[in-house]
Amino acid sequence: MKQIDPSLAGHIAGRATTLASCWIVRRLDGTALGFTDHDRPLAVSGTLCQPQNALSATAAKDGPGLAVGGSEIGGAISSPDLTDSDLERGLWDNARVDVYLVNWENPDQTLLLRRAIIGEVNRSGSAFTAELRGLSHLLESRQGRVFSRRCDADLGDHRCKINLSNPAYQTEALVTASAPGWVQTGPLSGYQDGWFTGGRLTVLDGAISGFASEIALEQAGTAGPVFSLFEATPAALDAGTRIRVRAGCDKMLATCRSKFANHLNFQGFPHMPGADFVLSYPNSNTGRNDGSPLVD
Repeated sequence: MKQIDPSLAGHIAGRATTLASCWIVRRLDGTALGFTDHDRPLAVSGTLCQPQNALSATAAKDGPGLAVGGSEIGGAISSPDLTDSDLERGLWDNARVDVYLVNWENPDQTLLLRRAIIGEVNRSGSAFTAELRGLSHLLESRQGRVFSRRCDADLGDHRCKINLSNPAYQTEALVTASAPGWVQTGPLSGYQDGWFTGGRLTVLDGAISGFASEIALEQAGTAGPVFSLFEATPAALDAGTRIRVRAGCDKMLATCRSKFANHLNFQGFPHMPGADFVLSYPNSNTGRNDGSPLVD
């Protein structure tokens, strides 16, 4: 149960109140930003919450036990701290939000109502709505390892151990042409066709610097490779924009051995029996009930 400041409790119990809502958002890049539905800036928990036109929130919904609760916050993209470009680049994805009730006449009187994580963000013109997911939704995420023929490590992480700074696995290039769903660069010598399929493309400069997307497919173009992206860029990239492309991995043992020479660190279980073996059973008509393997 939340502990309320006695002075704030007394204010709420009064006949007239001066209450406002404040949201402090902490993005994964370390940026902390504050917003309020009041018409003046309010300093809450060491963060200055700026007025945001038409910012409003729906009622919070909670379920029994550890059921995931949630709500939404919506408004207009009119604050200098809340830009269309940042939303497009995913800088607000999975950001943590603290929701406060504040006495705007005395901002030291606050009550932390809930903590949440930003989920899906929807936009329509200059308006947006963001889903606020209760922290209990983290309990629904996968924990531990999954046994699979494929590797469950991420390329370059502490289990994979591949050094992605090696020029064999990533390189920088200049954009020659692009559209929201694809990017073309000049020739990339020293790399096999399809080397970057399943990899990652990151924009290094320009208006959407920091945007990244997985590469769905690398195809050979007349003037250089063409990278089809799973997530379209917010806008076409200007010619000359620097990008970084990283090699792809299909997480199979053969690829780990031939492409990365890293099969000793392979984090999958390639010799697991398949469905045919699991579903097999002794059959008197086979004439092979002699203790030999059921599946060759």
